[in-house]
Amino acid sequence: MKKKLSIYLLFLLSLQLNAQSTNEMITAYPANWFVQMKWNKVQVLLRSTSIDFSKASVQVNYPGVKLLKINKFDNAHYAAIDLEVSKDAKPGDVKLIITEGGKTISKNWTLNARRAGKGTKFAQGVNQSDFIYFLMPDRFSNGDSTNDRIAGLKDQTLNRNKMYDRHGGDLQGVQNHLDYMQKMGATTLWMTPVIENDMPSRTEHGYAFTDHYAIEKRFGGAAAYLKLSDELHRRGMKLIQDAVYNHVGLYHFLVQDAPSKDWLHQWPSFTQTTYKDQVIYDPYAAQSDRKVMADGWFTTEMPDMNHQNSFVANFLIQHALWSVETFGIDGWRIDTYIYNNLNFMNQCNKALLDEYPKLTSFGECWVHGVANQAYFVENNMNTPFKSNLQAPVDFQTLFHGIQPALNEKNSWDQGVINLYTTLSSDYLYKDPSRNVIFLDNHDMTRALSTFGESVPKLKMAMAWLMTCRGIPQLYYGTEVLMKGISNPDGLVRSDFPGGWVGDNKNTFTEQGLTPEELDMLHYTQKLGNYRKSSAAITTGKMMQYVPKDGLYVYFRYTPTQTVMCVMNTNSAEVKVDFAKFAERTTGFTGGKDIVSGNSIAPQFTIPAQTLQVIELNK
Repeated sequence: MKKKLSIYLLFLLSLQLNAQSTNEMITAYPANWFVQMKWNKVQVLLRSTSIDFSKASVQVNYPGVKLLKINKFDNAHYAAIDLEVSKDAKPGDVKLIITEGGKTISKNWTLNARRAGKGTKFAQGVNQSDFIYFLMPDRFSNGDSTNDRIAGLKDQTLNRNKMYDRHGGDLQGVQNHLDYMQKMGATTLWMTPVIENDMPSRTEHGYAFTDHYAIEKRFGGAAAYLKLSDELHRRGMKLIQDAVYNHVGLYHFLVQDAPSKDWLHQWPSFTQTTYKDQVIYDPYAAQSDRKVMADGWFTTEMPDMNHQNSFVANFLIQHALWSVETFGIDGWRIDTYIYNNLNFMNQCNKALLDEYPKLTSFGECWVHGVANQAYFVENNMNTPFKSNLQAPVDFQTLFHGIQPALNEKNSWDQGVINLYTTLSSDYLYKDPSRNVIFLDNHDMTRALSTFGESVPKLKMAMAWLMTCRGIPQLYYGTEVLMKGISNPDGLVRSDFPGGWVGDNKNTFTEQGLTPEELDMLHYTQKLGNYRKSSAAITTGKMMQYVPKDGLYVYFRYTPTQTVMCVMNTNSAEVKVDFAKFAERTTGFTGGKDIVSGNSIAPQFTIPAQTLQVIELNK
């Protein structure tokens, strides 16, 4: 009897071990979901290289979870199962029973409780009261040297002297310096993607995903990302995640081992996008031109996703929802927005808003012209296609606004008049206060270099950034005069001074900074913190006056506060009189320069190449 019992126990143990091993052989995307979600019909993509899913059956036995359909693919490594999670379902492990070729395999798929029950605010969105600090984790600070290299990953580079190698920055390094960001008045953190990039090279930027559901191990993995998110929210700050829907990395498992031939946009030979946004809205455009624009690949290393494949669409939308719930994301910056299928983007944006009504998204719409840009967001134009994206990254106020304002000689159609003209087209947007304005980013020449390394011009641009309508985004290092021309782009992605042990300069402690760098840092901090406390700037309206002789004046105001912004783009000082702006200055007897603290009389002289931010008083 004892012998039979022993044999039976060994048999049960072998079944358990077999179940555990086969459980590990099957991966599920997403690996878990959440109870009480509005998106309760979840399409789970199953993958295994040791199971023939074309011959497999799947059963689910869990209270409140119903198997609706099993979807098979040309590639037998995959199946997609449609599950319905009822409102009565409880957290726990849902067992997926997969039968194939006479063997039965058990796979756990987890239902988790909602993050909302954990007591931390998230999915808050961003608005005009926010100030976004934008950085590249690999180039900001190395807080954990143990993850600089990870065995098994393709890119094993680690050399700070080479612009395209990894430098070792990580999420712990970012968390270590949240005080620095808050001291500058920043309320929100946006980073280049933190998702796994197991590519052979150029992994420092993060835009070529190889596994959506894995956080980059060289940044510290999911634990470090969750820890950073929790710390941001504990401080009352917000987290923006960088979304890439348009493409993936060439070494993504869904490229190397695609479920179906139409998972990607396939061409007879490599076909690159034309980058011609006009064909998307041009009423006379050829359909062939539209196809190449939208379906062409970005590079040979970044295959283009086919959003018209419903399985691809569900995979991407569910990943976005899963990310918000898992990591407490507050909003999205969407990469290469105009190259996505726009109907898919509307579907994705709606799914996120249905689940998280306060969440906001802003898209990289790198186009030429305000109307072109407005087309891709919520707008007031009468066009056949209507976007539901809340806002763009505002390239127009950069390229056709602040840059010509400070770099061109003033005339009737040059110089600062361009900034006025660009803003005058805000009537095209449903809500231009949601536009994210900026001076530079990881893809373009740094602001200081754009302005000819003129610190006075950069200060004017910084003051404009902090006072104009919209949500300011500051690229790391602009505040300490980091420079670089984006040819190649590695020159604008240098390491942040002080982010590594042994750096000669340390921005965080202010040791080793030159007087000019220190002055610029303090100037930025002064403006950022004033902005944070100013109702006129964070919630108020804007009024601008037509520039005259290189002088541009605009106001931000509420019923209780008025801020006057005076931009002198000339090479000589200019006299200013409140009386010329009576519509906004009547009743005020003077003001205070918020940077210097000096009192300002109704008639005053503004120095050359200066933007004075003046809070008016009665």
